[in-house]
Amino acid sequence: MPGRIPARHQECRFLKPFTGQATARPPVWLMRQAGRYLPEYRELRAKAGGFLDLCYTPAMAAEVTLQPIRRFGFDAAILFSDILVVPHALGQKLDFKEGEGPVLEPIREAADLTRLDPARTADRFGRVYETVARVRDGLPAGTALIGFCVAPWTVATYMVAGHGSSDQADARLWAYRDPAGFTRLIDLLTATSIEYLSGQILAGADVVQIFDTWAGALPTDQLERWVIDPTRKIVSALRTRHPNVPVIGFPRGIGVHVPHYVEETGVDGIGCDTTMPMSELKERIAELGVVMQGNLDPLLLVAGGSHMEARVREILADAAGAPFIFNLGHGIVPQTPPAHVARLVELIREGAAR
Repeated sequence: MPGRIPARHQECRFLKPFTGQATARPPVWLMRQAGRYLPEYRELRAKAGGFLDLCYTPAMAAEVTLQPIRRFGFDAAILFSDILVVPHALGQKLDFKEGEGPVLEPIREAADLTRLDPARTADRFGRVYETVARVRDGLPAGTALIGFCVAPWTVATYMVAGHGSSDQADARLWAYRDPAGFTRLIDLLTATSIEYLSGQILAGADVVQIFDTWAGALPTDQLERWVIDPTRKIVSALRTRHPNVPVIGFPRGIGVHVPHYVEETGVDGIGCDTTMPMSELKERIAELGVVMQGNLDPLLLVAGGSHMEARVREILADAAGAPFIFNLGHGIVPQTPPAHVARLVELIREGAAR
């Protein structure tokens, strides 16, 4: 909430919007800014062995986190890790198959929850915390560090299906057929996410973001139970433990429900996807005192050129006067030319809205 940032953070550009200030030039970082579009990442990835080896080797994961800061000078680094660290740390089997992405041993019913144990998380979470500490030590002065987790609902969709899916049908069906059993899974993920984010904050994260990529798959009557209520619990617990650390929510695809999400969860910032006009969002949440973040189309960043530049100017103009962080409406895609990212950062720093 505005005014909660300690005085020592006042000089950090990324954190200023959380004090309620609209900055002359908004902070900028990009979701998935560390990753496959960078040649230096691909070089390190080839040396790492398996993908999970890269994520759980603090020296390598820290290096990947810092690569885009060195290249582009973003105002914040985001921890390089995997979205499925929480279920993997709980004991769910996880593998990454070339061309398929993550493959998990499915959790399909309440009886399967006996395979998960919060007591097992210490080793894998500990490696992530070491990465956070290494990044904190390696960041330039004034550059913020963002920790993250994936929201319980979105994590559950992978855990239940055993892989990514286009409609999240397996998780939705379990939630309909056995809401009590599905609640046990969501409650476990909520409690574990609180500990995971709190550990990242203790290790040096300035801000945390909760990614709910598949929030938009749920109908209105299910959104409150599986997205808003767990997020509210996470935010409330973190606020009690770490009152000066802002929390950003990113409930992708929920459209008109964004203001309700903001009000009910208590997040300090809201990630705006490409479906929500920034000007409309600013108008609808103006009285809630939260920071807006977004929302350039990642494919427009791939295309680059005059169309991208015009859209950047539009977003900056739409957000003018509000506490705002420039970002994409979702993560960078692998085919993004690094030169286009450099031009995007240049535009923002030139004051492209003028």
